[in-house]
Amino acid sequence: MTTTDILRDTLGPLRDREQVAERLLASSARHSFDPDKELDWDAPLEEGKWFWPPELISLYDTPLWRGMSEEQRMELARHEAASLASLGIWFEIILMQLLVRHIYDKSVTSNHVRYALTEIADECQHSMMFARLITKSGAPACPVPRVYHNLARVLKTVSTTPGSFAATLLGEEILDWMQRLTFPDERVQSLVRGVTRIHVVEEARHVRYAREELRRQMVTAPRWERELTRVSCGEAARVFSACFVSPQVYTNVGLDRREAVTQVRASGHRREVMQSGAKRLTDFLDDVGILQGIGRRLWKSSGLLT
Repeated sequence: MTTTDILRDTLGPLRDREQVAERLLASSARHSFDPDKELDWDAPLEEGKWFWPPELISLYDTPLWRGMSEEQRMELARHEAASLASLGIWFEIILMQLLVRHIYDKSVTSNHVRYALTEIADECQHSMMFARLITKSGAPACPVPRVYHNLARVLKTVSTTPGSFAATLLGEEILDWMQRLTFPDERVQSLVRGVTRIHVVEEARHVRYAREELRRQMVTAPRWERELTRVSCGEAARVFSACFVSPQVYTNVGLDRREAVTQVRASGHRREVMQSGAKRLTDFLDDVGILQGIGRRLWKSSGLLT
């Protein structure tokens, strides 16, 4: 029995790639949105409404948080929402490059490629939607630190095909978990709720596509590629965790940046939020054989793995 046979027995039967893509294309036809038309961008922001649920704010339940006024807490939420939107744009630009590279040698008439192009179109709209939300919020965009911006160039250049889909899930599933808590929350600005609702609905298809392909790749890829995927995925988790909220947001609201970062790192609540957001993803990555060896140690160092 070959290694591929053993992995296939372990991971279960693979679904037909073309049938999966066909169903996702049908779902895209039924449930796709134009944010420019779906959302009321001209409506004034609502007084007394949050830009992000307070429990998901990085400093929530820390000594600094307890000493902040309600107004300052809401201001921090506004800046963190802009920071997360900036992170989302950065990750989606990387994702689009990885998807284009994935389909470069594949049949342009296949459902699999058609769906990849559909997802790229979705991600273009999402990036524009997030950028418009940042502008509407009045908070500045927060680019990731230059060292991580350049490190991402390396990661996406050396990324294996399974590594690309693992990184896709990393960028989508944790934010998706937070957004599923955000869009039904009536304490949050209606515009933010609308943005997160659109993103959740459309990202559900993207997650399905990436999961199906990652499972397939971890069965069919050679051993060296699976090993490199484990390392690159673990390093991506470490970078993602480090970039999740820009420290600049603390300076923007008049807090001591160093002290704020220290308290976030020491916060049991924040650690629980991040690990809860990653739990569904880490369970899946463990199931398909990615959380092993050095990759698992990198995931633990990221703080995202329980």
